[in-house]
Amino acid sequence: MTSPCKDRVSGHWKTLSAVVATVLALSMSAQLARADGAAPPAPDAETVSIGELRPTIGHITLAQAGSQGSGQIAAVRPSAAAQPSSPPTQPATPEISAPGTPAQPVAATQPASQQRSITDRAIDKVKQVAKSATDIFNRVPCLPPKGVAKKNFISLPHVANKLASGLPVVIVAFGSSSTQGYGASAPDYTYPNRLAAQLRRQYPMADISVINAGVGGEDAPEKMKRLETSVIDHHPDLVIWQVGTNAVLRDLDPAETAKLVEDGVAKLQAAASDVVLVDLQYSPRVNERSENASRMNKLLGRIAELHHAGIFPRFEVMRDWHERQAIPINEFVISDGLHMSDWGYACFAQLLGDDIIRSVGQVKLGVNAPANVPTYRPM
Repeated sequence: MTSPCKDRVSGHWKTLSAVVATVLALSMSAQLARADGAAPPAPDAETVSIGELRPTIGHITLAQAGSQGSGQIAAVRPSAAAQPSSPPTQPATPEISAPGTPAQPVAATQPASQQRSITDRAIDKVKQVAKSATDIFNRVPCLPPKGVAKKNFISLPHVANKLASGLPVVIVAFGSSSTQGYGASAPDYTYPNRLAAQLRRQYPMADISVINAGVGGEDAPEKMKRLETSVIDHHPDLVIWQVGTNAVLRDLDPAETAKLVEDGVAKLQAAASDVVLVDLQYSPRVNERSENASRMNKLLGRIAELHHAGIFPRFEVMRDWHERQAIPINEFVISDGLHMSDWGYACFAQLLGDDIIRSVGQVKLGVNAPANVPTYRPM
């Protein structure tokens, strides 16, 4: 007869054997899953490189280059719903097998609650970036400069006529890297996109398109080669031509550059386009060549005056930010000492848009534009 003690020992051994077998089975299953190429464990949220916000008004420390290329449309069809920014990248989810197909093994990495927590923290960081880029004027308003001459920013008859007639308005932003948007944390924060949003708010019933024709590194010689294809072929009602900075940085003769710009302005006006020139930016790298920069700005102003074109004195506006408003340069210029930050692009676009709205309002064609255009508007 078997003793009760022996039965208890035997029972314990059976239980322990079952546990060991289960552990071995789970271990072999995980190894097989890794051998079959299962996804590696998700990284900890703190290692996800999304970019830390600076507690300032300036550049968001993300990718330096805006991805919007030449010829892309910044805003069209005000009746269409605004396109949301690209959603943050979500962790890949395992594919669901078709009925009857054996499921692919997936390595167990972290509990589902912990994975959700990592995803939530990553999404929160992206939301912080977006919020910082859209509320910068709430923190520091974009103020109009004082004492900056605007006498050359005249009426824009082609744009005003189109708006008054209810016809589509086409605007081409022509320029180099600061038109293309280098330094902006996302395409939505380039100045053409900011300008497009502002004009669509001002004229909600109008069909306004803003085409970004900026190509980094170019100046007047390269721009003249693509003036027809990148600008005139779009039949624009307004061309905003940012020019001169790269010529100064490359030590080109300002007089030669000015001659090319003058020829380009004449061609644009002959094609029935209003023209607004945008001069150099106030930044450390430009200021290193202050003599040529000053000469270039004066020549561009002279061209605008002779051809009855508009001009936006970007250099003086940005200098006003620093010298009168006491905003540190590194708040509106990124670390390369040349290109503008999100705040710099936003304020530049805001003031440029205010001038366009004011100039259109000067043409008495029934365009509903208020006499006093507000210069501070949260974006």
